[in-house]
Amino acid sequence: MINEQDWNQEQARLDEVTEKLRARIAELEPEADGLRNQAGDLRKRFWEEVTVNTATDEDFEETFYSIKQQEALLSERERSYRLRFQQWKGLNRLLPSPYFGRIDFSEDGLGFSEQVYIGVSSFVESDGLQFLVYDWRTPIASMYYDHSPGPAFYDTPGGLVSGTMELKRQYQIRDGRLLNVFDTSLTIGDELLQQVLGHGADAQMKTIVATIQKEQNAIIRDDKSRMLIVQGAAGSGKTSAALQRVAYLLYKHRERLKADQIVLFSPNPMFNSYVSTVLPELGEENMQQTTFQEYLEIGLGAGLRPEDPFDQIEYVLSDSSSRAYEARLKGIAYKASAAFLHALRGYAGWLGRSGMRFLGIRFRDRDLIPAERMEAQFYAYDAAINVANRIAMLQEWLLKELSVLEREEREALWVQDELDYLDKDDYAAAFRELHQDRGVFDFAERYEQVQERLQGRSRRDESDFDYAEREEALLRKQVVQEQFKPLRRSVKRLRFIDTTGLYAQLFGGREAYLAMSGETKVPALWDDICEQTREKLGKLELFYEDATPYLYLKELVEGVRTNTEIRHVFVDEGQDYSVFQYEFLKRLFPRARMTVLGDFGQAIFTQATELHGADSPLIRLYGESDTSLIRLVRSYRSTREIVAFARELLPDGREIVPFERSGPKPRLAKTASRQQSAARMAADVAALRDEGYASIAVIAKTAAESAEAYEALRAQGCPSLRLVTKETPTFEKGTLVLPAYLAKGVEFDAVLIYDASEATYGRESERKLFYTACTRAMHRLLLYAAGEWTPFVRALDTSLYDERS
Repeated sequence: MINEQDWNQEQARLDEVTEKLRARIAELEPEADGLRNQAGDLRKRFWEEVTVNTATDEDFEETFYSIKQQEALLSERERSYRLRFQQWKGLNRLLPSPYFGRIDFSEDGLGFSEQVYIGVSSFVESDGLQFLVYDWRTPIASMYYDHSPGPAFYDTPGGLVSGTMELKRQYQIRDGRLLNVFDTSLTIGDELLQQVLGHGADAQMKTIVATIQKEQNAIIRDDKSRMLIVQGAAGSGKTSAALQRVAYLLYKHRERLKADQIVLFSPNPMFNSYVSTVLPELGEENMQQTTFQEYLEIGLGAGLRPEDPFDQIEYVLSDSSSRAYEARLKGIAYKASAAFLHALRGYAGWLGRSGMRFLGIRFRDRDLIPAERMEAQFYAYDAAINVANRIAMLQEWLLKELSVLEREEREALWVQDELDYLDKDDYAAAFRELHQDRGVFDFAERYEQVQERLQGRSRRDESDFDYAEREEALLRKQVVQEQFKPLRRSVKRLRFIDTTGLYAQLFGGREAYLAMSGETKVPALWDDICEQTREKLGKLELFYEDATPYLYLKELVEGVRTNTEIRHVFVDEGQDYSVFQYEFLKRLFPRARMTVLGDFGQAIFTQATELHGADSPLIRLYGESDTSLIRLVRSYRSTREIVAFARELLPDGREIVPFERSGPKPRLAKTASRQQSAARMAADVAALRDEGYASIAVIAKTAAESAEAYEALRAQGCPSLRLVTKETPTFEKGTLVLPAYLAKGVEFDAVLIYDASEATYGRESERKLFYTACTRAMHRLLLYAAGEWTPFVRALDTSLYDERS
């Protein structure tokens, strides 16, 4: 703490800044309201101010420029309003706590020291010459996170600025009053972190700008790497740092980077709601948020239905030792591997020589262009041309063929039948096209004449017989064109390629696969894998592990569809993505930089990818020179006791460093039955609520077990329960019951592990899932078992927990 004189000076300075903030807010409020009203009035009167006159070219031109003038005026007013409103919102965000940090910095060669106060946004004196508060994202503010008092520097577009940091101070301010002031060194003071982390979990993730650590700041301000990998222990703040990184990028590159050019792939829709408030709190718009599953469904379209990752993990977690189960697990692992990626590339090369599959174009129950003819045309092209380019040439050929066939089809008998049932609108279109320069016919009369002639009832000798024939020809053309439209549309969308057949063809048997792919070996139980895959495809469905390889093959054949607007891609829970998914993202967003966040200790999916190390496919994806790896080993979420317990569950968990915040040891309760466990749990939930914990999670292994836990606790009278499923859209406070895989990425005041017995967590493959569940707890961790404890718990030193019978 600082002395009384410094305290008084700081409070006086805070009072001065607060008063200036209030004055500026009061000044901006009517100005913003006035501009908003002006924009609203202009929008309402937009057409009233414009006389639409198109009688002559001059009148039309005058009308056009009048509209453009009104549009420009409206756009200017709305732009001014948005600017003033953003300023007003930024000042209101500052008002309760204008700043959280201060550094005194003396730049080399200047001979004086500048006091730099740092907050969530900037605030400048009314003359625009002096910063009262610096935005935490400004270059000079980076020293607050990266340096201790002594020699310091910061990077600017103009080069490095060096000097001496003479003071580093942090504040806790609430409603314009100082609560705490600390002078600190390199690390943002533990006192402030203790207080921030000691608070309860919330329904939305909080901003961390006041407590960003040096290693987190390196993540936030990395502006050079094409691939930034963040391997962080559970609770290390990797997701929080990533969101601050988005805010930093939007601030630094605000002239050329917009929020909709950034996309975050999150683990589930509930997580999207959990992080949705962070950027708005920092004055930035939210980036695009989606899940990888949504992208798969868009890419596959309506023709195939992909399994979602949660159904896949439910299957994997099911207790089965059947041959079909083992085959599925081996299939999941192989289809996520670099070997299968290489095999698909080899297969695409083989398709250039033989084996392409097409779907014939049928029309009115007959083959218009058979698949065999397409195949012959495809292989007639130069073999040196790659498959995707030959497909483009074939597409062009098909469209020309359809044009020829369409002209021939106009004389078919069915066309006459269609003409008999045309309505007046169709006739009117043809009439206008042919007679737009002739005023000799009345349309109603002409319609009757054409009907009589088409039905063979005409008794009059038409003097304009040529026009009658032309009318009929035009009507025939229109009828056939309309019928051919779906065929043309299908060809333009490359629906003539049998992609499902091409993918199924790979799984015809061992020898065929090796010949087509160029590989030399297949995984064990390959015949079973092939049978499972073909059976699923036969139902027009895809296993989750097949969805991305299927789309990858589709792009190898059809050509890559890219999104060049996206400039930054963020992948959370990155360890749960396969090689294919990263390759797909790289191809989908070729101009984007990628930030991958994850923890291999929480790799609960079979297709998990190692994030770092010499063999990591992520490093190979962009190359070592364009890839940076930052490891976060300090865990801030949980108490020291919970981290000490959880890290021992992992073979290399000793690398995880707990933050020095104490609490009760994890508590273990063994019971005779799940019913007794539920009764104990219900009592513990009530006690935790009485202690003031508002966010409590009962975490089960699977969705089925979650449903069981929910009903068991309800039967015990546990109030205000909410069952979370994969369809749950938002994260809320209260007592939630959910499977472990849906708890990833979020945190709770207290976690109750529904069944930590050997019967539930007995396989080595479930170790990381168990670890993930335990690391969701901030303050309290309680485990229950009806039977023997899981071997992961039995292997722990008994001093790490309290056990009660």
